[in-house]
Amino acid sequence: MNWLPEDKLTGTLVARAWIPDQAAGLPAGPSVVALRGDGVFDLSQAIPTMSGLLEAVDPAALVRATPGRYIGSVDSLFQNSLQPSSHVDSPRFLAPCDLQVIKAAGVTFAASLVERVIEEQAKGDARQAEAIRGRVLELLGGSLASIVPGSAKAQQLKELLVRQGLWSQYLEVGIGPDAEVFTKGPVLSAVGTGAEIGIHSGSAWNNPEPEVVLAVNSRGKVQGAALGNDVNLRDFEGRSALLLGKAKDNNASCAIGPFIRLFDTSFALDDVRRCTVSLDVQGPDGFVMRGESSMSQISRDPLDLVRQTLGAHHQYPDGFMLFLGTMFAPTQDRGAAGSGFTHQVGDVVTISSPKLGALVNKVNLCERITPWTFGLHAFFSNLVARGLLTGR
Repeated sequence: MNWLPEDKLTGTLVARAWIPDQAAGLPAGPSVVALRGDGVFDLSQAIPTMSGLLEAVDPAALVRATPGRYIGSVDSLFQNSLQPSSHVDSPRFLAPCDLQVIKAAGVTFAASLVERVIEEQAKGDARQAEAIRGRVLELLGGSLASIVPGSAKAQQLKELLVRQGLWSQYLEVGIGPDAEVFTKGPVLSAVGTGAEIGIHSGSAWNNPEPEVVLAVNSRGKVQGAALGNDVNLRDFEGRSALLLGKAKDNNASCAIGPFIRLFDTSFALDDVRRCTVSLDVQGPDGFVMRGESSMSQISRDPLDLVRQTLGAHHQYPDGFMLFLGTMFAPTQDRGAAGSGFTHQVGDVVTISSPKLGALVNKVNLCERITPWTFGLHAFFSNLVARGLLTGR
């Protein structure tokens, strides 16, 4: 498994790791770590939280100037993460964010916009999707891909679609002036690479959503990026947009990782704008699904999405992680013709990008995955017990 970017450890890669064997008999806990050519280094004595690191004027320079404590090789931590239950006494990677709010932008690609309209028209019933898809594509054609949201051309298209009876709340946020930005999950709820990701047991139509995730500080400055899986229940959301919270926020339904690549001389926002994201699903039934998307096809610039998330209308004192949306809405039949794609327990989902490495997770039911218990109270109690907040 190639976990790292194509340029390996050239960039400034930071993550969070659970470290069982803390120095001086201190309790186990999560630490900010740096991935370097000579191993993984715990930076927590100087940098207790990832949120705090991203508030620095130059996070990459701060990481380079902090030696840290060696905790293991990069490959050993990835292997420990892939089978966490077998390595409970070994350091392993976590989601790379901590105090940041987890936000997500939706309907930012024309392909996913069409699928959202289909979900709504089908009322969450996958069996009706194929017939509706044909009608929607006939009416829309390829017109959506060239539309600039909020433009005069977008308004003209809206008026046309209203007359055809095809206007949708998803088209409103897809080509209208206001982006869809929602809270994907609570602070500290994301899982990292190797962890199980959750599907609600009541869902019969769901899919992965591979995305680029921006790491943004409290001032609205983008400091780096990671990969993410915004797991989605298509049947829940299709029945009603008011079920978005239930469709999006469940136990282990958000994965981010394997690290945050900080902006430096090797990686910048323009690399995010140009990057490709690949999806690979390997099912226990032998099913294989692969795809690739390009961020160049996004309908709203990443900085526009940041501005629509944070401003005079809304602040995030500890920063936020922002999913930029996906163009993946799998339609490949997994069973009977016209049934489309849905997850099965045991699916292995790999999301990768040349500059951001690979995020790997295995699908299980939310109700079977270990409940999330390490929240803010536990996090701060742990930092205090390890002496990391003294004098701060």
